[in-house]
Amino acid sequence: MELKINGEEIAAYPAPEGLTITTLDLDDGEASGRTTDGTMSRSRIAVKRQIQMQFSALPWATASALLRQVEDEFVNATYPDPVTGKYETKSFYVGDRPALVALEDLDGSLWWSGIQFTLTEQ
Repeated sequence: MELKINGEEIAAYPAPEGLTITTLDLDDGEASGRTTDGTMSRSRIAVKRQIQMQFSALPWATASALLRQVEDEFVNATYPDPVTGKYETKSFYVGDRPALVALEDLDGSLWWSGIQFTLTEQ
């Protein structure tokens, strides 16, 4: 599988079952709603992608490289799109990026766990 951020391979791949790609229908317009007989009408504004990634514990250098890849206001991400059936590259913004210190090795190396983030198409 290919995952890239700004044209570079992602620093760490998500944990098994740690990659979720969601197709979002964004903000139905004010014309959307139900009539008195219960019929739904919609005025969809856009269809966007959202990519959620969760990672296994990572050594400090890898965690740092990964988080630096998504620190810009917007990033271009290349990912396998389940709707189009091919790799797509689109502009995304990133949400919160929690990281918990998992453990310290005997040699003093830190490992980070719980790293996860969501990329939402611009």
